[in-house]
Amino acid sequence: MLLYSQLLLLLNMRIIAKSTLREFWLVRPSAEFPLLDWYNVVKQVEWNTPNDVKHTYGNVSIVANDRAVFNIKGNDYRLVTEINYEYQTVYIDWIVTHKAYDKIDVKTVEYDG
Repeated sequence: MLLYSQLLLLLNMRIIAKSTLREFWLVRPSAEFPLLDWYNVVKQVEWNTPNDVKHTYGNVSIVANDRAVFNIKGNDYRLVTEINYEYQTVYIDWIVTHKAYDKIDVKTVEYDG
C-alpha cells in the first residue's frame, strides 16, 4: 500500500488556487490567456527541484524559501509562488504588475491582497 506522500509523487503539480489567477484577470483581462497558459503547463509537469522549474521556464527567478517568480505576458506581470516539491504543490502567493513588483523585496515580503 502506498503512503500518502508516495501517492502525491505520482501526481502532477497541484496549483492552489486558480481563483487567485481568475480574480487578477477579471481586473486585467489581457492577463487571462497568459495565466491560463501558465496554469495548463504547470498542472502537467512534475517539479522536484528548482532546476526542474528552470527547465520548464528558463526565465523564472528562484528566490528564498522555495519562492519562484514567473514572468507573465512578456514580463508585464509577475506571478509569485511558493513551491512544495515534496507534495508537488504550487501555491500562488500573488500576481502584480512589473512596476509594482519592482517596489518590493520578494524574498521577504508577504502580500496582503
